[in-house]
Parts: sequence; C-alpha cells; structure tokens
Amino acid sequence: MSRLVWRAAWRIARRDLHLGFRGLRLLFLCLFLGVATLAAIGSLTSAITQELRDRGRLILGGDIEIGMTQREASLGDKQAFRQLGALSQTIRMRAMAQRVGQGRGNAPPAILTELKGVDAAYPLYGALALRHGIYRPLDAGDILIGDALSQRLGIGRGAKLRYGDALFIVRDIIVDEPDRLGEGFTLGPVAITSLSGLRRTGLIQPGSLYSTKYRIRLDPRYDAATVRKDWEKARAGEGWTFKDRDRAAPGANRFIDRMGQFLSLIGLAALVIAGIGVSNGVASYLAGKRNGIATLKVLGASAADIARIYRLQVGAVALLGIAAGLVVGAVLPPLVVALAGDVLPVSPGFRLFPLPLATSALYGLLIAFLFTFPPLARARTQPAAALFRGAIERRSGFDRRSLAAMTLAGLLLVALALGTAGDPLFSAAVLGAVGAVLLLLLGIGIAVRRIARRLPRPRRPWLRLALANLHRPGSQTAALIVALGLALTLFVTLAGIETSLDAEIRQVVPKKAPAQIVLDIPASQQQRFRTIARAQAPEAQLNIVPVLRGTITGYGDTRVADLAQLPEGAWFLRGERGVTYSAALPEGSDLVAGTWWPTDYRGPPLVSLDAEAARTLGIGVGDRLTVSILGREITARIASLRKVNWDTMGFNYVLVFSPVTLQSAPHSVAATITMDPRHDTAMTRALLAAFPGVSVIAVGDVIDQVGAILTQMSRAILVAASVAILAGIAVLVGAIAAARQSRSYDSVILKTLGATRLQLLGGQALEYGLLSVLLAVVALALGSAAAWFVIVQVFDFTWSPDWVVMLGTLAGGAFLTLGIGLAGALPLLSVRPARALRQV
Repeated sequence: MSRLVWRAAWRIARRDLHLGFRGLRLLFLCLFLGVATLAAIGSLTSAITQELRDRGRLILGGDIEIGMTQREASLGDKQAFRQLGALSQTIRMRAMAQRVGQGRGNAPPAILTELKGVDAAYPLYGALALRHGIYRPLDAGDILIGDALSQRLGIGRGAKLRYGDALFIVRDIIVDEPDRLGEGFTLGPVAITSLSGLRRTGLIQPGSLYSTKYRIRLDPRYDAATVRKDWEKARAGEGWTFKDRDRAAPGANRFIDRMGQFLSLIGLAALVIAGIGVSNGVASYLAGKRNGIATLKVLGASAADIARIYRLQVGAVALLGIAAGLVVGAVLPPLVVALAGDVLPVSPGFRLFPLPLATSALYGLLIAFLFTFPPLARARTQPAAALFRGAIERRSGFDRRSLAAMTLAGLLLVALALGTAGDPLFSAAVLGAVGAVLLLLLGIGIAVRRIARRLPRPRRPWLRLALANLHRPGSQTAALIVALGLALTLFVTLAGIETSLDAEIRQVVPKKAPAQIVLDIPASQQQRFRTIARAQAPEAQLNIVPVLRGTITGYGDTRVADLAQLPEGAWFLRGERGVTYSAALPEGSDLVAGTWWPTDYRGPPLVSLDAEAARTLGIGVGDRLTVSILGREITARIASLRKVNWDTMGFNYVLVFSPVTLQSAPHSVAATITMDPRHDTAMTRALLAAFPGVSVIAVGDVIDQVGAILTQMSRAILVAASVAILAGIAVLVGAIAAARQSRSYDSVILKTLGATRLQLLGGQALEYGLLSVLLAVVALALGSAAAWFVIVQVFDFTWSPDWVVMLGTLAGGAFLTLGIGLAGALPLLSVRPARALRQV
C-alpha cells in the first residue's frame, strides 16, 4: 500500500486533533513555560547590554576615559589629551559632608558622601539635570547635592555644608547625573562642586585616596577603540585605567552577562526537565489513541503513515507552544524593567532581539523533538496486536533509526548550549549535572520496580496494593520517581540558596564586622588618632594599616597589557587595587606557603600574595610580581602566600609589601574600629573635629547595601527557579497522566471485585507516600549539592544553609507532590466499570 501524502496525513491529523489540545495540553504548557523563560531572560540581557552600548558616551562622559588614583596627569600628558579632542577633568573622593545649622527631623550632622570636583567643560555629553534650574559652571563656594543627601541631612537649596576646611552653599538638587553609572559602586550620596572648590577643602593631600578622570570627546578622525588600545600599550607601566564608549560600564556588563548566563542555564535546565513532562504527556495522549492507531494499522496504514499523522499533531501543538512562549518572552522584558525600578543599571525600552528569540525557539524545537520521539517511535514500530494488548502489556525499545535521530538531537542540544555560552565549561557542568541527576533518578526507579517485584506480598491489602502498583504491567514507577525526585530536589535547592544568601548577611558578616572604617588619616597622626578613639570608646579594638593604590602590570614572564583576555577569576588584574605594607602578618590572614620577612628587613622588595590569586595566575613563592604604584613600577619577589578571610569586613589586601618598599611613598593610613554601636555618633564627631579630612564609613550601611544586592539576586533566582519547579510539577502531572490508562483498568477490575473508593485512594496514597519517603534522602543530598554549587562556586559565598528550613521545605514539597498525585487519582474513582471494560 502506498504511503499517505502529507496533505492526506494532515487532514486525518487535523480532524483527530481536539480544538482545546485535549491530551496534549501538557506538551503545550511545558514548551510554553520553558521557551518563554529562555526568551525573556535572553531578551532582557540583550536589551540591557544594548542600552549600555548605545548610551556609552553618556555613561562614560566622553569617547575615551583615562583614570588614575592619588595623582593627576602632568601638563604634558594633558596637552597630549587635548590634541585628541575636547578635554574634561573630574576628581572624585569619599568625604564627610557636615551640616552647618539645623536640619529637618532627626537627620545626622554628618554623613559619608562621594564628593566630585568638575571643570568648566563638564559634562562633555548629556546634561546635568537640576531640580530648580539649568546647570552652569560652579563657583568655588557653590555645591550641588543629590536628593539622597538632601533627604538624609534634612537640608535643601540655600543650606550650608562643610567639607574639610571649606564651607559651601547648596545651589541646587541633582535630578540626573549623566555619567553616574560610569562612576561605579558608591558608598554614599553624591555632591558636586568645582575643581577649585574641591581644592579649597584641603582634602587632597599627599597620600589621600582620590581618583582623577580625564574624559575626551574625540575629534571625528579618531577611532575610540584604536586610541584606547594605543594608550594602553604606551602607558602599560603607569597604572592608568582606560575605557572607551563601547566599554563604558564593564562591571555592569560583566554582572549582567554572568547573571543572564546563569539564569539562562536555569531556564534551560527547566526546559530539559519539562521535556520529560512532554514525553509523559505525549505517551499518555498516544495511549488514549492506542485503539485508533491499531485500527489504522489493521486497515493497512504503514508505520510511516502512523508516524506522519501523529508527528503532525504533536508538531502543530509544539509549534504553537513555542510561538506563544516567544511572544511572551519578547514582551515580558519591559514589564520586568518597570517592576525592577532602579534595581537595573539602565531602563531599556521595548525592542525585539532576534538572536535570543531564535536561540530559544531552537531550544524548544530540539527539546520537543528529543522528548516526543520515544513515544512516537513506539507507536510507529509496535504491531497492532501489541497495541490492542497495551493496557496489560508494554513493549519498549527503539529501532536504530530512532536511536540515531534521538542521539543527533541530543548532540545538537548540547552543542547549542555550549556554543552560545560565555563560559562553556560552566554550561557543560550544569548540563552534565542535570543529566546525571536524571540518570540517577531513572536508575533508582528501575531498581525500586525490580525490588518491589521480588518482595513478599504483605498481608495488609492497602500495602499489598501499593507494592503491586510499583511493578504491575504498565506501571510508571520510573517516571514517577523521576518526577517526584526532581520536584523535591528543586524545592531543597531553592531553600538552600535562599537561606545561605540570607545567612551571608544576617549571620556571618555582622559577627565579624567592625563598627566603623576610617579613611585618609594622616600617617604622622596615628598616635593622636588612637588617643581620640580610646577617649570615646575605651574598649574599642583598633586596626591601623597603611593604604596605597597599585596596579599589577606583570607576573612571572607575563605582561598584563599583552594578554588578549584575563585569566578566569583574575578580578584583581582589572585596574588599581588597594595595597599596603606590614612588618607582621596582617589580621585576617593565614600564612599557607613561604615565610614572612623579619621585622627589620631592609633588602630588595618582597611581597606576600593572596593564595587564591596565586593559583589563578599560576605563580608561587619565588616568582616575580610587577606592580605600578603612583606611576612607578616596582618588581618584587613573592616571599609568601596567604589565605585571606574576605568575610571579616576588615582590611584584606591581595598584595602586602615589605615595609622598606613603600614606607617612603606618600600615603595615608586607614583604621577599623570595633566597638559598641552606641558610640558611633560621638566617635564620628570627635574624629571629624580633630581630622576634618577623614572619611568615616559606617559598616552597617555597607552591609545594608550588600544585603539589598543579595536580596535582588535572590529574587531573580527565585523567579527563574520557580519555572524549574513548575517544570518538575509538570513532569509529575505527565507521569500521572501517562499511567492513567493502566490505572483506570486496575481501578475498574478492583471495583468489580468489591474494592471501595477509599481503599483505592488509600493504596495510591500509600504508594506515593512510600516513594516520597524513599526519595526524601536522595532529594536532600542532590538539592544540597546543587545549592552548594550555586552559592560557593557561582557566587563565591559561604555555604551556611538553614537545615531546619530546608527540611521543612522538603516536607512541604513532599506533601504538595503527594497532593498532586492524589488529585490526579480522583478522576479514576468515578470511572464506571461497564463503560471502561467496553473500551479495553
């Protein structure tokens, strides 16, 4: 008999396909959820990245930015900058704003701010928007303040502020600072004055911590990227930092890219998990069509005809689910931006991004093909007689053609995931972990079925029925264990991530953190500082260290400027970092290799390096490290490696030099003060009265800022993980649906023999209960491992989960999955024996 043409096959498929997708709703829902999640995450990431790129000039404040700390460029360098185009200079530093006179409410008299001095050319791009007027170059006695500073100090236009030795009049309130995002992370609200006004304060002294930035609006004949690369190569040893308009906010770009990649992998894992639900749903649908398929085969339909008819049905529903997911994923980012408010670095408008949408669609198509192929292959290859006996007999296995097609689809899926990932190794690890979990649960399911078959029959009917359900013909034990295991594992994983992120701030940091950090203390005034601090808080613990800034320009035989890409994890190679010197091993560090120099050492430069940084760079004790400090390169031998305890919130440095190397360089010192928080206000007032130029950082405020960031991360993970949990529940629903046909047959037979509805429901409840108890330990181990990987390996935080919450979540998840299983069993109790037996 000749094969059906595609048109005829579609005619049969369309007539048999219910308008409401009855039987294939799970297929539609799983693909819709997975594709919508991937499309939304990909579109949002692309929108933010594109917005950062489009607004590069505004964010950076120029086409090129050249930055340096604790110094300014020479006159010759400035002249070279001006030859490239219009030049603007800014100087930025942390400084204490002291209110003069009374403020509104209970406002503090002084708070830490980001004080910025600008020249007459500022801003080169964009506009500094003010609440009451138009921005014009500032006089030396004028200052502009941000709304946050106005609110916290309880002052407004016309008020007086003191910075160091200078008094300022607040001219206006800043509404929008055009280069705010390019300035990076800040510890306080902003205030802007002129460069001459900043110098009036007396805060800029030798050794003071301040950063100077030169922005250039390039002449049209120059290319920004080319100019940046040329300057980077020419001034590699001077510790300058360079940005161009295409790299205006590299930190924001890196965070968005990594968070987007992580969330995309969660979405992909959810889509893979949902694929199992797709397979179960299609298997259930085809089980309901078993008699029709067998009839078609008896009437002469070939295996190819059967495959063509039902592939068209499944394909049509899959395409609709993918299309709906793409539409929702494309329109969802503007809603996320609106709900996020100021959380995101920029607020991009609506725009379609074909690449993430196409990638999401391809993921959906591959998942649909991979997971619908097995049930379709069984329907195609099984003979009619086997299909008619399908209620009591199941045949498994695939022909070589089917196995080859499934293998190819799986390889394409993995290749797509790795090819589109920023970190292929990380992506491979996530996909490998998901695959290993699925194989483990499948193996447990097969083992449980075999063990249940060999156990002696219990006397109690309910227990005997529950055990029989685990190994009877047509049982879905393996699918149920995969479904239950995934759902419970996802619940535990989410609880572990949530509680560890919460503990990172609420438990670990406050116990070890000092109350205040004081910056820019004159190096010659250390003893006076100790005396004043002890007078305010006699029990206070002080830790005083020298503070300088330096850039690693070379390690071993490698020059950083010659690297095409920084090594993974080498964050300390990006720009300048804090450096110090010490005669003794600093607090918060443990020596792990090498030896510390003698207290009276006077030889060639030595340095102690963070052990993790050394592993990242592939260097160790005895190797050379070159660092640019104040524009001068210093090559030192690595004398020791230290384990740095970064969570102490104290002074932790990647680089600690021998004292003789840096003692003569101009620098200030900083201090941490560990004391009762009740002394904070008095301590701040006393220190500012004695040292007008110091900056006092309230560590509690920093903890609050970090806590807010972690909360935002936690919410993003929660939203993405909720899709994975929905996918796990969909797998459970699919497994229940796939077993409905055989369970309906069993229910009818048992009811015919006199079983009551309560007995039938009790047997299934006991079956799901036994599986949940069995899988609880497995889910706890797998979920804890997954949460540990996310917390420690992805975010580099401390693993400190709340086990009570995790166990409670596991118990709640078990009851939820049990409830879903029983809800799926309720329709079987109403099946009439006479009607069901006529369909067998």
